Amino acid sequence: MAESGSDLEALKARLVDSIRMMERARLVDFNGHQSVRVPGYPDRVLINSRKSSRSALTVADIVMIDLEGHLLEGEVEPPSEHFIHTSIYRRRPDVQSVAHTHPQWSTLFSIARVPLRPVIIQGAVLGEVPVFDRPDLINNRALGDALAERLGDGRAVLMRAHGAVVAGGSVEEAFVLAYYLEENAYRQYMASQLGWAHALSPEEIERMAKSVWQPKIIRKVWDNHHSKLHAE
Repeated sequence: MAESGSDLEALKARLVDSIRMMERARLVDFNGHQSVRVPGYPDRVLINSRKSSRSALTVADIVMIDLEGHLLEGEVEPPSEHFIHTSIYRRRPDVQSVAHTHPQWSTLFSIARVPLRPVIIQGAVLGEVPVFDRPDLINNRALGDALAERLGDGRAVLMRAHGAVVAGGSVEEAFVLAYYLEENAYRQYMASQLGWAHALSPEEIERMAKSVWQPKIIRKVWDNHHSKLHAE
C-alpha cells in the first residue's frame, strides 16, 4: 500500500534528521546525500537536492526521483551522484535506504590502501569493507552500476580517496551503519599508533554481528543522535 501524504511527510522528516545528524557527526559536509525508497513505490526515491545545505536541511529540500534519475517531485535537481543510489536500488531489492558519506577516518584507509577491518563490536556488522578503486564522481550509470557491483550483498563500500556508501533496510539503519563505519575506522587508526590493530576473528564477527545488529540497539544509537540534534 502506498504511503499517505502525512506518512510521506514523516518519512521526509526522518530523512532530513538523518542527514543533519550525519553532518553534525562529521560524516557529511557540504556534499553527501542520503535517500530512501518510497514505500509502495519501489521505483521511486526520496533524496536531498543537490544545492541544499546539509546543516540546515528541511523537508522542502527533499525531492523525489525515479530509478532513472528523473525528477518526479520538487523543483531542484537531485545530486549529480544520484546514480550511486539508483544503481544500488536496482541491484538490491532488500535495500531501502542508501547514504553516500565523506567520512574523515574511513577515507584515510582507502587513500593509504590499508584494509579497513572489523576491530570493534560495531565493526562486526560491516565485516571487511571492500574498496571501489576509483576516486571519480559517480555521475553516470556505468559508474553507479560498477559501484553497486563492488558493494555486492554487503552493507558498506569505501570509495578510494572519495568517501563511502552504506546500504540499509531503513533510514535509521543507514545512519547507524555510516556511524559504525567511521567509529570502527577511528578505533583501528588509533590502535595502529600503538602497534598492530588486531581484527576480530571470523567467529567473533559472526557472534557479535548477531548480538549488536538488533532493532533495539539500532534505535538506541539513532535516539542518542536524534535527541542531541533536537536539543540544539
